[in-house]
Amino acid sequence: QVQLVESGGGLVQAGGSLRLSCAASGRTFSSYAMAWFRQAPGKVREVVAAISWSGGSTYYTDSVKGRFTISRDNAKNSVYLQMNSLKLEDTAVYYCAARRGYLSKFNEYDYWGQGTQVTVSS
Repeated sequence: QVQLVESGGGLVQAGGSLRLSCAASGRTFSSYAMAWFRQAPGKVREVVAAISWSGGSTYYTDSVKGRFTISRDNAKNSVYLQMNSLKLEDTAVYYCAARRGYLSKFNEYDYWGQGTQVTVSS
């Protein structure tokens, strides 16, 4: 069982930056692939970025490539999402998610946080 708690969301102007953090409970965090998803009002939840258990492999959806960076610190049971050059369309609730095994770019994650709101203003 893994419990996930996100933090770091907020209101930011377009072009600005935010860093999201996700703290995980459990002794086997390093065996989980992790991902960040987001869901905007009226839209389907989508994967933003994912990272393998070792951090050696990552995935980004096309719309955030070059702007967002996912990373993890297994010693701290944490995963991060650095978001730069934020755009209005990045506004959404961002969720941290975990799954045992390999990285997935699909909604195949077993554990979810409660989400943190990111709002980008003009």
